[in-house]
Amino acid sequence: MEKLFFKLGLKDDVTGPVGKIQKELDGLAGSAQKSFTQVGVGVAGMWGAAQGIDAMLSPAREMNKALAEVGSLDVNGAALGKLNSAALEFSIDYGVAADAVAASAYDIQSSIAGLTGDELASFTRASNVLAKATKADAATVTDYTGTMFGIFKAQATEMGKAAWVEQLAGKTATAVQMFKTTGSQMSAAFTSIGANATAAGIDMAEQMAVMGTLQATMSGSEAGTKYKAFLSGIGGAQEQLGISLTDANGNMLGMMDILTKLKGKFGDTLDVAESDALKKAFGSDEAVSLIKLLMADTEGLGESIAKLGNVDGMSKAEQMAAGMVDPFDRLSAGGRVLTTVLGQALLPAINPLIDAFADGSATLLGWSQEFPNITRWVGYGALVLLGFTGVLGAAAAASGFMRIATLGLNTVFGPLHKAVVWGKGVWTAYSGSQWLANAALWGFPATWIIAAIVGVVAAVAALIYWWDDLAAAFADSGWSDALYAAFDFIKLFTPIGLLFTFFDEGFDGVFKAILGWFDTLGGAVHWVLEKINLLPGVDISMGDDAIPSTSPSLEAPRMAAVPAGGVQQKIINAQSNSQSRTQSIGKVVITTEGKQDAQSIREQLLMAGA
Repeated sequence: MEKLFFKLGLKDDVTGPVGKIQKELDGLAGSAQKSFTQVGVGVAGMWGAAQGIDAMLSPAREMNKALAEVGSLDVNGAALGKLNSAALEFSIDYGVAADAVAASAYDIQSSIAGLTGDELASFTRASNVLAKATKADAATVTDYTGTMFGIFKAQATEMGKAAWVEQLAGKTATAVQMFKTTGSQMSAAFTSIGANATAAGIDMAEQMAVMGTLQATMSGSEAGTKYKAFLSGIGGAQEQLGISLTDANGNMLGMMDILTKLKGKFGDTLDVAESDALKKAFGSDEAVSLIKLLMADTEGLGESIAKLGNVDGMSKAEQMAAGMVDPFDRLSAGGRVLTTVLGQALLPAINPLIDAFADGSATLLGWSQEFPNITRWVGYGALVLLGFTGVLGAAAAASGFMRIATLGLNTVFGPLHKAVVWGKGVWTAYSGSQWLANAALWGFPATWIIAAIVGVVAAVAALIYWWDDLAAAFADSGWSDALYAAFDFIKLFTPIGLLFTFFDEGFDGVFKAILGWFDTLGGAVHWVLEKINLLPGVDISMGDDAIPSTSPSLEAPRMAAVPAGGVQQKIINAQSNSQSRTQSIGKVVITTEGKQDAQSIREQLLMAGA
């Protein structure tokens, strides 16, 4: 319990200074928190305002960036305005970002030179509708549109570029639907074949039908490769096979006419020999593979060619694209379009102000280079402010950590402290009850009697045990004889004294001790009378009858007359006699020097008696 109370006291001594530190930290943390709150509120307000402005102007800025990129290709402002309108309308119709639509016009303008007026806007819209309808990305379809324009440029120029691109979008979307392919695969097929089919006089619908049919069993690029090999072998094949595969103008016959002539020569199917003959005629396995695949379903191929040839405009593509639009995307895009329009109206007024700030930054940059010392001290000031901010933040964090630690310690030591306080109360109650019991015990008379007996016994035992030391302490004074007599009395006439003598010397020792005690008592009485006779006018006779003794004295009675010199000389003589004294008992003379204790005198008397 004492150790535990000491620990609690140590905790109290420590928590006092810690509490002061905590108070100081709390005050600093409170000030820091207030300052941080003010700064935070201000910064949050500024940040919120900046974010609001950015959210309002960001769509317009992104749209203007895209238009500026297209404008860098020498597109005039009127064309850019129409492109902007077309992109915004497309965004609302199909739920995509307007700036992404406008950005795709850059690739279109790069691959198709000379687009003017409405043509750029039409190409951009048609390409993005086709991308949506065929699940291709805008970049892929834009590249595809450029490739197809390069292949069918004469047809596009004849039809009008805007009308042609819409027809391209419609036919491609229809082909994707018919042959279960994608815009990306169709683009890869036309990229592989290039302008070879067009140069041979094959229209777009037939080319799409042939490569769409082939893509039922192979990729778009492989279909284009096989078709290209077939076209390359037409001239040699008609010589080898002895059949005409071109018309009067030298243009290649249509695929349906060629397949009809080949069936007329080899039948509906080809055996190994016939395949070898075709390979030799066309010069490649790819051409023979194409013929075999198309001959298996010439009727279906004819229907596909006819269907694609009847497509006019891009209504099919728009239908397919609209079917994949999410209404929520349209709603989100609509909101962004409205924000874009609002921002585009505000930016002309805001941009000059932003430019002024930018010019100001350039001016500050020049000043910093012209006055480097000022720039350095401005930097120092910023560092100091940031340092103070860090210190205040650290103080706030330290205060929080200390509170957390204090809470944890209270959680751990709280129950222990309560237990110790309870134990201390129990101990106090026990101590009080013990004090009351002791008071009641000492108030009982028998307790004092028992305590006195115990004290006397203890004192006698201690006197006997330390007798030699006590006797030595009183040896130089005349009180030694009286002390010896008292000690012998205690040893002989008290139970504890007799008990010590009995255990030390037996019954004989006890008897001899009693006899010796009377001699010791006589010596003590004689010493007392001597001291009294030293007083002026006192003369007490110390004859034999005055000193009880167990043996008769052989010396003549001492004279009580005061010698020459008076009492002073008597005292000097007495002091000399105390140092060397001679006693005669019978015929034995014992001479002693120095101190004599009762035991020594008793032993000498016994030796004399012997």
